Amino acid sequence: MKRNKNYDNLEQSYLFSTIAKKVNEYTTKNPDKKVIRLGIGDVTKPLCKAVIDAMHKAVDEMGIQETFRGYGPEQGYDFLRTAVQGYYKKHNVDLDLDEIFISDGAKSDLGNILDLFDKDNTVLVPDPVYPVYVDTNKMAGRVVNFINANGGNDFLPLPDRSVKADIIYVCSPNNPTGSAYNRVQLKEWVDYANSMQAIILFDSAYECFIESEDIPHSIYEIKNAKTCAIEFCSLSKTAGFTGTRCGYTVVPKELGKLNKMWLRRQTTKFNGVPYIVQRGAEAVFTEEGQSEIDVNLNYYKKNAKLISQTLKECGIWHVGGKHSPYIWLKCPNDMKSWEFFDYLLENAQIVGTPGAGFGKNGEGYFRLTSFGSYENTAEAMERIKKLFA
Repeated sequence: MKRNKNYDNLEQSYLFSTIAKKVNEYTTKNPDKKVIRLGIGDVTKPLCKAVIDAMHKAVDEMGIQETFRGYGPEQGYDFLRTAVQGYYKKHNVDLDLDEIFISDGAKSDLGNILDLFDKDNTVLVPDPVYPVYVDTNKMAGRVVNFINANGGNDFLPLPDRSVKADIIYVCSPNNPTGSAYNRVQLKEWVDYANSMQAIILFDSAYECFIESEDIPHSIYEIKNAKTCAIEFCSLSKTAGFTGTRCGYTVVPKELGKLNKMWLRRQTTKFNGVPYIVQRGAEAVFTEEGQSEIDVNLNYYKKNAKLISQTLKECGIWHVGGKHSPYIWLKCPNDMKSWEFFDYLLENAQIVGTPGAGFGKNGEGYFRLTSFGSYENTAEAMERIKKLFA
């Protein structure tokens, strides 16, 4: 037996374990201090009523002989794929049902899609970056190159045509920076990928936070994107499915064999998302479901707006906070990421995420999120004002 030695090339990620250790040490020494956590990337609002009602009904169906379901289609039930198809239609994107694949979340499919590509393909990812993009390719032994996202380009890098790439990762609105590409910028990536005969793996997990017509919800709103892009989306942030697990991936037939290859891969290695979960997901796309999830999304958006306004008042440069639940700020007084983490914890009892944990270009930056309660977010912003206003 020979193991996969590519795993030896993975950097050990101590980011969140280090954060947990530091916070635990602080709270142990200061039990009377209220620590506010604004680093969490998980939602905190519960599933909406339409989803819960649909799942309860589906559970009852599973206990009756006539409506019991066993193995379902690996690519998803037609009722949910039809609902997703209708959602795309609202954004003027036409999809065939067999281009839509239901999954247990974008993270899984972003890794699993790599089964379709030879290990000799060159990968291009932005820095700072969601670690899954890098690590899944390193596990397969691929060469990973980076394009610089920085304060000079508002963390929205554009393609360099002198650089060759086969697999390109684009996340918009972005995790961790919160920046979002407009239509003109995204068209540059589509044109670049088509000219390179490359594939874009487009992560649109945060499209539900977009508030402008100029920011595309789907890459397929851009002309010629179906010949170069696979899109991944998730109900995790859209509808609070982080613990329920459901998303979808779109593989256009214009990509040639890739559509059939993905179907073959899924039918071989995946048994599909549970029927009960898919019924809950279907409810997300109903008129009632959309209305209810908007209440939660607006709650998070209100938090993000408050954080952004506070940072502006304090003269702290940042991106995100609009079209995104993430706020990416430049550490005040030229502090390093971990230095600012310690300063904020010690002096304001606020926990965020050091940007250095997302890549070398993240050094000197810091991520806050809007997924906490409004009361805690407001209190945290008052504490920041006392330090920097």
